[in-house]
Amino acid sequence: MRLTTALFTTIALTPLIAFAQTAAVLPVAVAPIAAMPLENESVNIIPAPDVDVVIEQAPWQPISASQRLSWFSKRSFGLSNMVGSIPAAAWNTGLDHPHEAGPHWSGFGERYGVAVSTTALSNGLEAGIGAAWGEDPRYFRAGPAVRFKSRLGHTVKWTFMAPNRDGELRPAYARYMAYTGSSFISDAWREPSDTSIGNELGRIGISFFGRMGANACDEFWPDAKRKLFHRAPKDN
Repeated sequence: MRLTTALFTTIALTPLIAFAQTAAVLPVAVAPIAAMPLENESVNIIPAPDVDVVIEQAPWQPISASQRLSWFSKRSFGLSNMVGSIPAAAWNTGLDHPHEAGPHWSGFGERYGVAVSTTALSNGLEAGIGAAWGEDPRYFRAGPAVRFKSRLGHTVKWTFMAPNRDGELRPAYARYMAYTGSSFISDAWREPSDTSIGNELGRIGISFFGRMGANACDEFWPDAKRKLFHRAPKDN
């Protein structure tokens, strides 16, 4: 019953994302605004269609409704969530937390379902709420031309910041609201011992650490994959 509620909530959010994006689009002038200020320089970037991570330099273009839905779909039902939720579910199963789920395979399955559904709910809230003021939920790479230390700082900065409709970095208010809201809303399908205020606040912090890790993966994995498999970068 709990997981059915989670699935229904996530699916119900999907059309709201597209509606919010369409309703929020206002005519704005596209200007060369610094979307990725690194090393005291202004770098302009443009997202390519249907990708989550881009590094091209060009005049800024705000995220479209279809790109917002694509981000939600890939982040919620792609490998990053489906595979990324396994370690947390396994860890909590080993600790038998929450204890009502039990330490066996059935408990692992319940914990895995809760993790996947909560992340999907969070993504839906972030994409939908952010559409109201044009907050772009995607991560934009600094790229291999930037020093390693600066790239690490970039992944941390973009954990808490996001570009607005004009490409200017602003606090990611939709993300803050999504992490907080999903932590409390998911109590509806969590075991009673997992619904305390301490657990709710802890999940918010874990969400930011998870986002930082996802940013680092998006930043460095393309370069590592290219070296491991000797592949040339693809043109997006």
